[in-house]
Amino acid sequence: MKKVILTLNIILIGILATAQEVSIKNLNQAKIEFETEIIDYGTIEQNANGIREFKFTNVGNAPLIISNVQKSCGCTVPTWPKEPIKPGKSSTIKVKYATDRIGIINKSVTIISNAERGSIVLRIKGKVITPQTTPLAQEKGK
Repeated sequence: MKKVILTLNIILIGILATAQEVSIKNLNQAKIEFETEIIDYGTIEQNANGIREFKFTNVGNAPLIISNVQKSCGCTVPTWPKEPIKPGKSSTIKVKYATDRIGIINKSVTIISNAERGSIVLRIKGKVITPQTTPLAQEKGK
């Protein structure tokens, strides 16, 4: 009987120690929160402004460090802050899409950081169309 009680006590102490470690670790961690994880360009004309921004806030208790941003193709160019983002502060990740390509936009950018969610996939979507041109004769008639 003493062995059973001793074994149960050891198990209980182990569980409590592990639970305490997890809660302490979570208290001192960066946490990134985006206003949106998907940006819809809608329908835009070829060679239109392809720059969009993903705004985020560090809602954690430690500085947020973005170590890398990976793009899904060469037509997407991300720019991100290289300095740590303090708790409670906000910043942006800019994404420039090459709008010289006509067709559907469905690309992703993966954010790698020290945040609670180590990697986050952001998406851009939309459609690039040929610029609308008005014949010269119609313009003169206006």
